Amino acid sequence: MNMQAMLKQAQNMQKDMMKIKGEIDNTEFTGESSLVKVTVLGTKKVVDVKIDAESLEKDDIEMLQDMIMVAVNDANNKVDETTEKKMAKYNNIPGLF
Repeated sequence: MNMQAMLKQAQNMQKDMMKIKGEIDNTEFTGESSLVKVTVLGTKKVVDVKIDAESLEKDDIEMLQDMIMVAVNDANNKVDETTEKKMAKYNNIPGLF
């Protein structure tokens, strides 16, 4: 394979990777814990937090804080899993990640 063909292949791969990354960045991922639902974009920016206030009492603030943390981490883990799955074909290229 000549150098020009290799460069073209690398450019096509980069274009494909950027397309996949853009799709992931614009996808919403929802993480849940019993009283909390958190939605993040693929960029890991939190875009929505829902709290089941009917099930909450005033003394539950500390528990609620923990549940928010769990829900955010759950949503972020989903972003990571999707990114890893969709980008797996590029993992054998040194220097990309």
